[in-house]
Amino acid sequence: MVPAHAMLSDTIHPYLAVARSHDSNLFRLDDGAVIGQRGDDLTRTQFGILVDMPISRQRLTAQIKRSKVKFSHYKQLDYDGKDYAADLEWHVGNHVEGHVGGTYAQTLTSFNDFHSAERNLRVQRREYVDGAWRFHPSYRVRAAASRNKSTYDLPVQQYNNRTEDQVDVGFDYLPPSGSRFGLQASRIEGKYPNHRALGGMLVDDSYTQHELKANVYWLFSATSQFQMLAGWAERKHPVFAERDTSGLNGRATMNWSMLRKLKMSASAWREFAAVESNLINNSVNKGASFNTTWDVTSKVAATAMVRREKRDFSTLEGRLAAPNLSDKTRIASLGLTWAPTLTSQLSVNAFHEVRSGNASTNYRANGAAVSASIQF
Repeated sequence: MVPAHAMLSDTIHPYLAVARSHDSNLFRLDDGAVIGQRGDDLTRTQFGILVDMPISRQRLTAQIKRSKVKFSHYKQLDYDGKDYAADLEWHVGNHVEGHVGGTYAQTLTSFNDFHSAERNLRVQRREYVDGAWRFHPSYRVRAAASRNKSTYDLPVQQYNNRTEDQVDVGFDYLPPSGSRFGLQASRIEGKYPNHRALGGMLVDDSYTQHELKANVYWLFSATSQFQMLAGWAERKHPVFAERDTSGLNGRATMNWSMLRKLKMSASAWREFAAVESNLINNSVNKGASFNTTWDVTSKVAATAMVRREKRDFSTLEGRLAAPNLSDKTRIASLGLTWAPTLTSQLSVNAFHEVRSGNASTNYRANGAAVSASIQF
């Protein structure tokens, strides 16, 4: 029999992390804006517990994180963060399996599109269930349902409160190589309970979206993989049909490694996304990114990332905002991590961000962070 303390240490892992960072343009204000202090330093202290517990053929994984974030100058933004997640991987017989779980996150709302010095906490919840039946060694059918809910503290932001319910059904071909080639159909229903006032009437930002996408995981080799969930999507609104849109929607990612020490990943996407601003609540985002990790030694790793994204905003042209609104964001970052032991690490990271366009503020921001973590 395995001792109880050994079982506990194998399945439950507490950890502690501390980070100190600086942001030169905390509120993402326009470069020409006049303000007393643009940047700030912040300290994040985080305690968490990781759970990885096999239960017969099932597997339970969970994460509990609590954090305290303090700002040096804008102390009114200090907040307590919460982050919870749990997932149960279930199996029935040898051919039916799936997951059921949920997440909860409370954090400070990004300043990228809402530039207020008032504290605005955002709570995001997600519940999901999915299942797959492998009725033949090379074929399976699957289905999934999920709900995403976002709520905001500030009254002026509560018209962005939303719930998104999604249902997926799919069919996959599974060759012996370990790859996957499938087709997925989805229906997403977005609901905005707090309607915005416009010209004496209330505007309903709810929508219905239908998708038909290819779902691909192509295992070229042990060092190269291609993933894609992309195809056609159509989004419709109950009022003001000029916001309706359709076309290519999805994301593709290529991963590969060289000499087992250099790992690279490239992604491209065209997706519908929510916007947390005063006038606009969704956009079509087109972008690409490249990430690389170099294992300098067995204990030291260097990382680099570049990302570029253009957002075309869905507006009520002539009623709420000017036509053809868009912006472009470019981000680059570098990092270095030292792991002196298997359960501890020290990291240094720096970033540079630039935004330009006719839809929002044009700004530059630079930042850096030093962090340390240990797992018990």
